[in-house]
Amino acid sequence: MIIACLQMTSCPDVTQNMDELKQQCLNLPKERPLLLCLPEGFACFAGAADANLQLANNGQADEVIKQLVALCQEHNIWLSAGTIPLPASQTQHWAASLLFNAQGEVVGCYHKMHLFDVEVADGTGQYQESRYTAAGNEVVVVDSPFGPIGLSVCYDVRFPALYNKMRLEGAEILLVPSAFTCPTGEAHWHALLRARAIENQCYVVAAAQVGDHGHGRHTYGHSVIISPWGDIMAENKKHCGLIYHTLDRSMLEQIRAKMPIISHTKFTCELKNEF
Repeated sequence: MIIACLQMTSCPDVTQNMDELKQQCLNLPKERPLLLCLPEGFACFAGAADANLQLANNGQADEVIKQLVALCQEHNIWLSAGTIPLPASQTQHWAASLLFNAQGEVVGCYHKMHLFDVEVADGTGQYQESRYTAAGNEVVVVDSPFGPIGLSVCYDVRFPALYNKMRLEGAEILLVPSAFTCPTGEAHWHALLRARAIENQCYVVAAAQVGDHGHGRHTYGHSVIISPWGDIMAENKKHCGLIYHTLDRSMLEQIRAKMPIISHTKFTCELKNEF
């Protein structure tokens, strides 16, 4: 069972980004089953502040989904589609992370729960994701040939209760498609991802945006696949392209058996209902 991450430098041009994705799919390993993970904003990134809202409301997102269905069927792959903007209202969209099976069917849909309203010492300075993005309120864990998969997005990684909840719901693989800023990435990227892997005894798979996207946006890259023991099994630091790793579920089972943290915990996770 292979998990692959595609690191991208996406731009505002949907056609250009989708052409890059299709080209990279030709470089995938031949082994199946295979799960390909895409970064946050893979189809449209940077540009106008409301670019994703426009994508959600003008029908382009539907066309992106059709092309992803075709890629799954053509290459016989499962696909985690980073985030795709889907309409929530006339003024906001969902940052939706869709999981497709090899037949091109949507088997999971997670709406990004924690929104990036922060100040960062980079070229943008201040981010207000909630201006155009609606916050989700559902934890999503999906059964798959690779094991149960928990869905999350980028800024979610700073909120460990979400991942603990997914572990309690059976997750063995945690997906974190991202577009981390350079300052926050240098400070916290690896520490946060490795912590989520270690404390939940799960694989963590984080496909990332990287480099200069224009319009003042720069992202950190460093797409990684991390073992349930916290080891980095594959990493792409600063280049576009694929990394991949063969899952070892027996290792995950051994780690959980030898250190049964779920049975030892004194706390149960309850997410706040403040949406």
